[in-house]
Amino acid sequence: MISLSRPPRLFQVAVAAQPSCAAGVRRMVAAHLRLWRLPHLVDDTVLATGELFANAVRHASTDPSDTVGVTLEYSGDRLRVTLADSSSVQPRPRTPDAGAETGRGLSIVEALADDWGTDPPGPGDIGKTVWFSMDVRGTT
Repeated sequence: MISLSRPPRLFQVAVAAQPSCAAGVRRMVAAHLRLWRLPHLVDDTVLATGELFANAVRHASTDPSDTVGVTLEYSGDRLRVTLADSSSVQPRPRTPDAGAETGRGLSIVEALADDWGTDPPGPGDIGKTVWFSMDVRGTT
């Protein structure tokens, strides 16, 4: 039996690295944050996750069978979101031209998150991870 008073603190899923999957990723993130009683983090977390998912699809997906791993970890005082892709190339924030329609994803993540970073592939891994964390304040 699952107790709703103590919801799961970890969620992991592999999602096809396709632009059409972005809305589903955003819905999954929002649903878990509501389940974990973190509605005040939904907007910023969904936006930051969406930006990282778009980056993984655009810059790391080279094969139609590629996936992006999405992990949510809630520790009670911190929420960490990690996206893993198959590319070992580390992302770099950039300053796009004022009229550019792309290139702001990591800047958005940096503005919304309390911390963010990247991790290179570990032993046996084929790609990198990009993560951000949000301090959990004012839970209800």
